[in-house]
Amino acid sequence: MTMDAVGSETHVSQRSTAPVRSSGYMAYRRKLRNDTLFVKLTQAGLVGLLLLVWEVAPRLGWINPMLTSYPSAIFRTLVSMSADGTLVMHTWTTVREIFVGFIGGMVLGTLIAIALWASPMLYRVADPFIVVLNALPKIALVPIFYIWLGDMASIYAMAIAVSIFVTVLMLYSGFQAVDPDKIRLVRLFGASKFRVLTKIVLPGSVPTMISTLKVNVGLALVGVIVGEFMAAKAGLGYLITYGSQIFQINLVMTAVLVLALISSILFMGIQALLTTVLKRYDTTAVGN
Repeated sequence: MTMDAVGSETHVSQRSTAPVRSSGYMAYRRKLRNDTLFVKLTQAGLVGLLLLVWEVAPRLGWINPMLTSYPSAIFRTLVSMSADGTLVMHTWTTVREIFVGFIGGMVLGTLIAIALWASPMLYRVADPFIVVLNALPKIALVPIFYIWLGDMASIYAMAIAVSIFVTVLMLYSGFQAVDPDKIRLVRLFGASKFRVLTKIVLPGSVPTMISTLKVNVGLALVGVIVGEFMAAKAGLGYLITYGSQIFQINLVMTAVLVLALISSILFMGIQALLTTVLKRYDTTAVGN
């Protein structure tokens, strides 16, 4: 038998062993695509309808434009502030504060959660204080932070304070939920507490860490805006406060619109990162 014949037989056998998708499966896939398309179109239609009503209602006198403004006026304000660099400066200030608060809350919260997991006695001592501080309205801390740290540092502290206690509670619960049989097994082989943490507890808590990341993005944004309301001299929260004081609703709505865009971008970025991490985590789990 020639090499060409062998190659052709191999090619035929590979084609014959390829999975054949049934008509029911293909119909199911088409339904999924159609449902997704319908959802996207419905969402776009609702946004378009909202913008249309928002634009028309003030112009026809149905509502007072001084209270709501309208999209075209907000767009002109957005273009004007972008042209002179004002909007970029305030947006960058808020974004920088969000990242500092987000990273600071995650890092400090993770370290505290690890310390509580490593020392049950420390957890028993600190638990009521953490619960009380988490329940405390964080806005009450803004004047204290402002007096202690000044205007800029108080905003960073506020962003961290809003997220750190949730981080500690969520991660500690995730650490405690790790399979105790795995921990006992590696300890039988003489693993140190550090090895248990790095090889069992932290890898086993990846889903909890992912959930914590998603929660902390929103909390950091909330903390920054609350801090800017009270103490900032720049930032989108400052623009909202300043615009409301001088009755410039266009300025307020522009800042709110930019905040919505920032929130969407942060969410999509975190979602893409988490999808990648989860795929690798699932692949590793299956391989093990």
